Amino acid sequence: MFRFFRSTENQRLVARLVRESFREHMFGYGAAILSMLVVAGMTAASAWILREITNEFVIDKRVDRVNMIAAAVAGIFILKGLANFVQAYFMSRVGNAIIADRQRKIYDRILAQGIEFYHSTSSSDLITRMTNNAQAARNVLDLIVTSYVRDLVTLLALIGVMVWQQPVLSLICFVAGPVAIYGVNRILKRVRKFAAMEFRSVGQIIQVMQETAIGVRVVKSFNLESLMRKRMYKAVADVEDRANNIAALEAVTSPVMETLAGLAIAGAVMVSGLLVLQGGQMPGNIMAFIAALLLAYEPAKRLARVRISLESGIVGVRMMFQLADEPLSLAEKPDAKPLRTGPGEIRFDAVSFAYQNGPPVLDRFDLTLEAGKMTALVGPSGGGKSTILNLIMRMYDPNSGKVLLDGQDISHATLASLREKIAYVSQDTFLFAGTIMHNIRLGRQDATDDEVIAAAKAANAHDFIMAQAKGFETDVGENGGLLSGGQRQRISIARAMLRNAEILLLDEATSALDAESEALFRDALQQLTQGRTTIVIAHRLSTVHQADTIVVLEGGKVVESGPHRALLTQGGLYQKLYEYQLMP
Repeated sequence: MFRFFRSTENQRLVARLVRESFREHMFGYGAAILSMLVVAGMTAASAWILREITNEFVIDKRVDRVNMIAAAVAGIFILKGLANFVQAYFMSRVGNAIIADRQRKIYDRILAQGIEFYHSTSSSDLITRMTNNAQAARNVLDLIVTSYVRDLVTLLALIGVMVWQQPVLSLICFVAGPVAIYGVNRILKRVRKFAAMEFRSVGQIIQVMQETAIGVRVVKSFNLESLMRKRMYKAVADVEDRANNIAALEAVTSPVMETLAGLAIAGAVMVSGLLVLQGGQMPGNIMAFIAALLLAYEPAKRLARVRISLESGIVGVRMMFQLADEPLSLAEKPDAKPLRTGPGEIRFDAVSFAYQNGPPVLDRFDLTLEAGKMTALVGPSGGGKSTILNLIMRMYDPNSGKVLLDGQDISHATLASLREKIAYVSQDTFLFAGTIMHNIRLGRQDATDDEVIAAAKAANAHDFIMAQAKGFETDVGENGGLLSGGQRQRISIARAMLRNAEILLLDEATSALDAESEALFRDALQQLTQGRTTIVIAHRLSTVHQADTIVVLEGGKVVESGPHRALLTQGGLYQKLYEYQLMP
């Protein structure tokens, strides 16, 4: 067991886990450890008292000692039973608390990460770390406490009984120890490899299940059931194989330990029997020695196998701490301050930006978005339109240059103060599990029911909502799966309208609406955008005629800018795009 901790990395991981967990759960662990010490002491006492029973009753015929020894036996086992209860109770409570604490910390760390982190990390991997890794942390701590306290102290106490009664016979039994340790060391290297592979395979199961549930329409429409089934079966088989490999390696320790223990016990029985027959030892001493030897077998076996279990668990702990130590891809500055209220002018000042490992999207980009006006961003795909919105919301930081809101560098502002000024509607509509009322109210969580209903009416969502059996209390299903694309989009628009923020960002907000709903939304938008800074991204140019300024982007550059009618007379890219969309 101790060789496991010779690895510097293992030492560091375990020390950190123990330090953080024991500090937070000192009372629970203290009560459990104290109870384990009592269990260890009572186990050794139960072996020792066999000497008294045999020598006093069988050999010396001391009838006067019966009551006292009987009371001692009862006391030993009653105290041991109570201590076992206290130990199990506190270890369970502390273990459950550790899982909950770890899951909260993992989630907080994930939530604090920027968008770039999510693009480079699969959701299935994050789910695995939330569940399996938190459980692994508990398992490792349980193993350390039970091994170092209960099993190790019990074993040492029983060895003390053995040595006190029969020091020579004890040496015979100790010969088996080094042989057992050598065998376990050989097994351990293979367990480490299989444990890491098992964690990755579990992530594959989660990934395939997610893709099946989220993409079920694609799976069904393209007859992909067979392909998805093969992927799932392979992932499940991989987990099964890894688990079987680990189980087989763990099982190998049992026959090794059984054989070595059997030989040691047989040798001890043979020698002790000869000693008693020759009259060289009291039978009670031999009985106490044999009892201690037999009782020592189980904790010794658990200690021999604990390294294998620790190697399996430490893989999960390592992954958990890797996530905890992952640098934040976007973070507030230590001296960040809330943004001051202003009219809402947004300015890009020599901004350069590229996504991770990608080509430049913006290069020394300058643009001013007037306060209280509607600005439309149009142009071919890849021109930087969505990137501009991402930078305004500070989902990313520029590689160089500044994004200014009312003259304030948003990279020096608190994220909360920036984002509370913004309402955002994406073309990739996302709804949370719950009701329609719940999803709209997420725009402003303190909104009244009447305000939610008014926002739904403004987004032309009220009629279809009231047509549902439960109205606003209708459940939307996972990611709004029980609603149509247009219905989900209108709920998303209602959510943004309810927010009533100073800045409104619309990224293809009407892409899922039919012509009638889009026309109604444009009417509502005119009211919503009065005196509000609004930035609209649209590929359908018919939706941006009313914009005060249309900015045409190509290759991360502003190639044209002006109102709709003026741009149509310039014979530039905007006119070409507009005429192209008018073609039958």
